[in-house]
Amino acid sequence: MARRALSGEDHVRVASAVASAETGTDGEIVTIIARSSHEYRDVALHYTLLGVLLVPALFALFPGLLQAKLSWFTSGWEAPSLPEMLVVVLIVQAIAFLILRYALEWGRLRLALTPRATRSRRVRRRAVALFRASAEKRTATRVGILLYLSLDEHMAEIVADEAIHGKVPAERWGDAMAALVDHVRRGDTAGGMIAAIAAMGEVLSETFPKSAGNPNELPDRLIEL
Repeated sequence: MARRALSGEDHVRVASAVASAETGTDGEIVTIIARSSHEYRDVALHYTLLGVLLVPALFALFPGLLQAKLSWFTSGWEAPSLPEMLVVVLIVQAIAFLILRYALEWGRLRLALTPRATRSRRVRRRAVALFRASAEKRTATRVGILLYLSLDEHMAEIVADEAIHGKVPAERWGDAMAALVDHVRRGDTAGGMIAAIAAMGEVLSETFPKSAGNPNELPDRLIEL
Protein backbone atom coordinates (compact mmCIF):
# COMPACT_ATOMS: atom_id res chain seq x y z
CA MET A 1 0.00 0.00 0.00
CA ALA A 2 1.35 3.45 -0.90
CA ARG A 3 2.32 5.68 2.00
CA ARG A 4 -0.18 8.43 2.65
CA ALA A 5 0.95 12.02 2.14
CA LEU A 6 -0.81 13.16 5.33
CA SER A 7 -0.96 11.57 8.76
CA GLY A 8 -4.14 10.45 10.46
CA GLU A 9 -3.96 13.53 12.66
CA ASP A 10 -3.72 15.74 9.57
CA HIS A 11 -6.80 14.06 8.14
CA VAL A 12 -8.70 14.89 11.30
CA ARG A 13 -7.53 18.51 11.19
CA VAL A 14 -8.62 18.93 7.56
CA ALA A 15 -12.01 17.32 8.23
CA SER A 16 -12.50 19.63 11.21
CA ALA A 17 -11.61 22.63 9.02
CA VAL A 18 -14.26 21.58 6.50
CA ALA A 19 -16.88 21.18 9.23
CA SER A 20 -15.97 24.59 10.65
CA ALA A 21 -16.07 26.31 7.24
CA GLU A 22 -19.50 24.83 6.53
CA THR A 23 -21.07 26.17 9.74
CA GLY A 24 -21.70 29.52 8.07
CA THR A 25 -22.78 28.35 4.64
CA ASP A 26 -25.01 25.96 2.74
CA GLY A 27 -22.00 25.18 0.57
CA GLU A 28 -20.51 21.70 0.77
CA ILE A 29 -16.72 21.46 0.54
CA VAL A 30 -15.08 18.27 -0.69
CA THR A 31 -11.30 17.86 -0.33
CA ILE A 32 -9.15 15.45 -2.33
CA ILE A 33 -5.38 14.98 -2.46
CA ALA A 34 -3.71 12.84 -5.13
CA ARG A 35 -0.07 11.90 -5.49
CA SER A 36 -0.25 12.55 -9.23
CA SER A 37 -2.94 13.35 -11.78
CA HIS A 38 -1.48 11.39 -14.68
CA GLU A 39 1.31 8.94 -15.48
CA TYR A 40 2.41 10.92 -18.58
CA ARG A 41 3.43 7.77 -20.46
CA ASP A 42 2.33 9.38 -23.71
CA VAL A 43 4.92 12.08 -23.06
CA ALA A 44 7.58 9.38 -22.65
CA LEU A 45 6.50 7.88 -25.96
CA HIS A 46 6.80 11.25 -27.71
CA TYR A 47 10.32 11.81 -26.39
CA THR A 48 11.36 8.28 -27.31
CA LEU A 49 10.04 8.69 -30.84
CA LEU A 50 11.79 12.04 -31.15
CA GLY A 51 15.07 10.52 -30.02
CA VAL A 52 14.80 7.68 -32.54
CA LEU A 53 14.03 10.10 -35.39
CA LEU A 54 16.94 12.35 -34.43
CA VAL A 55 19.44 9.56 -35.17
CA PRO A 56 19.02 9.51 -38.99
CA ALA A 57 18.61 13.30 -38.95
CA LEU A 58 21.96 13.64 -37.20
CA PHE A 59 23.71 11.34 -39.67
CA ALA A 60 22.05 13.17 -42.57
CA LEU A 61 23.37 16.49 -41.30
CA PHE A 62 26.83 15.09 -40.64
CA PRO A 63 27.35 12.23 -43.14
CA GLY A 64 31.08 12.23 -42.53
CA LEU A 65 30.45 11.14 -38.95
CA LEU A 66 28.86 7.87 -40.04
CA GLN A 67 31.53 7.19 -42.64
CA ALA A 68 34.27 7.90 -40.10
CA LYS A 69 32.81 5.41 -37.64
CA LEU A 70 32.52 2.71 -40.30
CA SER A 71 36.07 3.30 -41.51
CA TRP A 72 37.30 1.97 -38.19
CA PHE A 73 36.37 -1.51 -39.42
CA THR A 74 38.04 -1.16 -42.81
CA SER A 75 41.16 0.76 -41.77
CA GLY A 76 40.05 3.49 -44.17
CA TRP A 77 40.76 1.44 -47.31
CA GLU A 78 37.17 0.94 -48.39
CA ALA A 79 34.28 3.38 -48.45
CA PRO A 80 31.27 2.02 -46.54
CA SER A 81 28.43 0.80 -48.71
CA LEU A 82 24.87 2.08 -48.41
CA PRO A 83 23.58 -1.17 -46.84
CA GLU A 84 26.33 -1.01 -44.22
CA MET A 85 25.45 2.58 -43.35
CA LEU A 86 21.74 1.73 -43.08
CA VAL A 87 22.50 -1.16 -40.74
CA VAL A 88 24.52 1.14 -38.48
CA VAL A 89 21.73 3.71 -38.45
CA LEU A 90 19.21 1.04 -37.47
CA ILE A 91 21.48 -0.26 -34.70
CA VAL A 92 22.00 3.24 -33.28
CA GLN A 93 18.25 3.88 -33.46
CA ALA A 94 17.58 0.66 -31.53
CA ILE A 95 20.11 1.65 -28.87
CA ALA A 96 18.60 5.13 -28.58
CA PHE A 97 15.12 3.61 -28.27
CA LEU A 98 16.18 1.26 -25.45
CA ILE A 99 18.03 3.97 -23.52
CA LEU A 100 15.13 6.43 -23.71
CA ARG A 101 12.50 3.75 -23.14
CA TYR A 102 13.97 2.61 -19.83
CA ALA A 103 15.20 6.03 -18.68
CA LEU A 104 11.67 7.38 -19.02
CA GLU A 105 10.29 4.61 -16.82
CA TRP A 106 11.35 6.93 -14.00
CA GLY A 107 8.21 8.88 -13.25
CA ARG A 108 10.00 11.96 -11.94
CA LEU A 109 11.92 12.30 -15.20
CA ARG A 110 8.70 11.97 -17.23
CA LEU A 111 7.10 14.63 -15.09
CA ALA A 112 10.10 16.96 -15.38
CA LEU A 113 10.06 16.67 -19.18
CA THR A 114 6.32 17.29 -19.43
CA PRO A 115 5.49 20.90 -20.41
CA ARG A 116 3.79 22.87 -17.65
CA ALA A 117 0.77 23.57 -19.87
CA THR A 118 0.28 19.83 -20.36
CA ARG A 119 0.54 19.17 -16.62
CA SER A 120 -1.95 21.95 -15.93
CA ARG A 121 -4.48 20.52 -18.40
CA ARG A 122 -4.15 17.02 -16.95
CA VAL A 123 -4.58 18.27 -13.37
CA ARG A 124 -7.65 20.27 -14.36
CA ARG A 125 -9.11 17.30 -16.24
CA ARG A 126 -8.60 15.00 -13.23
CA ALA A 127 -10.09 17.58 -10.87
CA VAL A 128 -13.20 17.92 -13.03
CA ALA A 129 -13.58 14.13 -13.25
CA LEU A 130 -13.28 13.76 -9.48
CA PHE A 131 -15.69 16.64 -8.93
CA ARG A 132 -18.27 14.97 -11.13
CA ALA A 133 -17.88 11.75 -9.16
CA SER A 134 -17.89 13.28 -5.69
CA ALA A 135 -19.75 16.59 -5.61
CA GLU A 136 -21.50 17.63 -8.80
CA LYS A 137 -25.30 17.67 -8.42
CA ARG A 138 -25.04 15.74 -5.14
CA THR A 139 -26.61 18.52 -3.10
CA ALA A 140 -30.21 19.67 -3.34
CA THR A 141 -29.27 23.26 -4.17
CA ARG A 142 -26.16 22.49 -6.31
CA VAL A 143 -23.70 24.03 -3.88
CA GLY A 144 -20.93 21.42 -3.87
CA ILE A 145 -17.32 22.55 -4.37
CA LEU A 146 -14.08 20.60 -4.67
CA LEU A 147 -10.61 21.55 -3.46
CA TYR A 148 -8.14 19.29 -5.30
CA LEU A 149 -4.38 19.13 -4.74
CA SER A 150 -2.05 17.15 -7.02
CA LEU A 151 1.23 16.77 -5.15
CA ASP A 152 3.71 15.70 -7.83
CA GLU A 153 2.62 18.46 -10.20
CA HIS A 154 2.54 21.06 -7.37
CA MET A 155 -0.82 22.22 -8.69
CA ALA A 156 -4.30 22.65 -7.25
CA GLU A 157 -7.77 23.25 -8.61
CA ILE A 158 -11.10 24.47 -7.25
CA VAL A 159 -14.15 23.19 -9.12
CA ALA A 160 -17.62 24.41 -8.16
CA ASP A 161 -21.17 23.19 -8.77
CA GLU A 162 -23.50 25.18 -11.01
CA ALA A 163 -25.09 27.36 -8.31
CA ILE A 164 -21.70 28.46 -6.97
CA HIS A 165 -20.15 28.80 -10.41
CA GLY A 166 -23.02 31.04 -11.51
CA LYS A 167 -22.60 33.50 -8.61
CA VAL A 168 -18.92 33.41 -7.66
CA PRO A 169 -16.35 34.48 -10.28
CA ALA A 170 -13.26 32.29 -10.55
CA GLU A 171 -10.94 35.03 -9.31
CA ARG A 172 -12.67 35.01 -5.90
CA TRP A 173 -10.89 31.76 -5.14
CA GLY A 174 -7.49 33.42 -5.57
CA ASP A 175 -6.89 33.88 -1.83
CA ALA A 176 -7.67 30.23 -1.16
CA MET A 177 -5.28 29.06 -3.87
CA ALA A 178 -2.55 31.45 -2.73
CA ALA A 179 -2.84 30.24 0.87
CA LEU A 180 -2.68 26.61 -0.23
CA VAL A 181 0.34 27.09 -2.48
CA ASP A 182 2.20 29.16 0.12
CA HIS A 183 1.87 26.48 2.80
CA VAL A 184 2.61 23.56 0.46
CA ARG A 185 5.82 25.23 -0.71
CA ARG A 186 6.92 25.35 2.92
CA GLY A 187 6.17 21.66 3.31
CA ASP A 188 2.95 22.16 5.29
CA THR A 189 0.41 20.40 3.09
CA ALA A 190 -2.21 19.99 5.79
CA GLY A 191 -1.84 23.62 6.80
CA GLY A 192 -2.29 24.66 3.20
CA MET A 193 -5.48 22.68 2.86
CA ILE A 194 -6.83 24.11 6.11
CA ALA A 195 -6.00 27.71 5.12
CA ALA A 196 -7.60 27.23 1.70
CA ILE A 197 -10.72 25.70 3.22
CA ALA A 198 -11.07 28.65 5.60
CA ALA A 199 -10.78 31.12 2.71
CA MET A 200 -13.32 29.15 0.68
CA GLY A 201 -15.69 29.11 3.64
CA GLU A 202 -15.55 32.91 3.86
CA VAL A 203 -16.48 33.30 0.19
CA LEU A 204 -19.28 30.74 0.45
CA SER A 205 -20.73 32.27 3.61
CA GLU A 206 -21.06 35.61 1.84
CA THR A 207 -22.90 34.20 -1.15
CA PHE A 208 -24.63 31.15 0.32
CA PRO A 209 -25.16 31.85 4.05
CA LYS A 210 -26.36 29.04 6.27
CA SER A 211 -30.10 28.50 6.08
CA ALA A 212 -32.26 26.89 8.74
CA GLY A 213 -32.47 23.13 8.52
CA ASN A 214 -29.81 22.77 5.83
CA PRO A 215 -28.30 19.26 6.18
CA ASN A 216 -24.67 18.22 5.79
CA GLU A 217 -25.05 16.44 2.46
CA LEU A 218 -21.44 15.57 1.63
CA PRO A 219 -18.77 14.01 3.88
CA ASP A 220 -16.26 16.34 5.55
CA ARG A 221 -13.38 13.86 5.48
CA LEU A 222 -10.30 14.35 3.35
CA ILE A 223 -10.03 11.87 0.47
CA GLU A 224 -6.47 10.81 -0.31
CA LEU A 225 -5.91 8.91 -3.55
